[in-house]
Amino acid sequence: MPAATVALMRWDDLFADLEAQLAGQQREALDAEVAERVRIERSAVTLVDRMRAHVGASLTLDVGPVVVRGRLQDVGADFVLVDDEGGGHSVVPVASLVSVSGLGRAVAPAPGAVLRRLGLASALRGLVRDRAEVRLVTDRAELRGTPASVAADHLDLVPLRAGEQDRAPVVPVAVPLAALRVVRSR
Repeated sequence: MPAATVALMRWDDLFADLEAQLAGQQREALDAEVAERVRIERSAVTLVDRMRAHVGASLTLDVGPVVVRGRLQDVGADFVLVDDEGGGHSVVPVASLVSVSGLGRAVAPAPGAVLRRLGLASALRGLVRDRAEVRLVTDRAELRGTPASVAADHLDLVPLRAGEQDRAPVVPVAVPLAALRVVRSR
């Protein structure tokens, strides 16, 4: 093979090698950029967004004093509604959650303006409207009764009477919404 052809082949090999190195560096840079964008996007995901993507799924919610197991029925701005395994319903403030088991990686798109406004107080007002008997679980106690009203930061609960012979007037108990861990109803 003539020397000129060998020299040309060396130059072709050199340029091919340089092009391959450049392509590899560009691929690495693109992979790094994609990974960074995924990290940034993932950092904006909220637990509520993940839970909204799993409505209908069976979840286990650790709320500290109790564990709620059941099918996720609805997700509001700051609460979740679960159909309990025992046949009842539980409203759980998101701030009370210690952990959630059963979530996949799916994320729901950003909620609309109306959903962002539907908070825990809105869900509890539905229980007032229905005159539902509830069990309120806090860190320190369980209270049973019927919610009479829901204000901005608390609810008034009319406790259940001990017996029919007890004729004393029932005085509602004010319970701060921040103290609620679970609100259970049948």
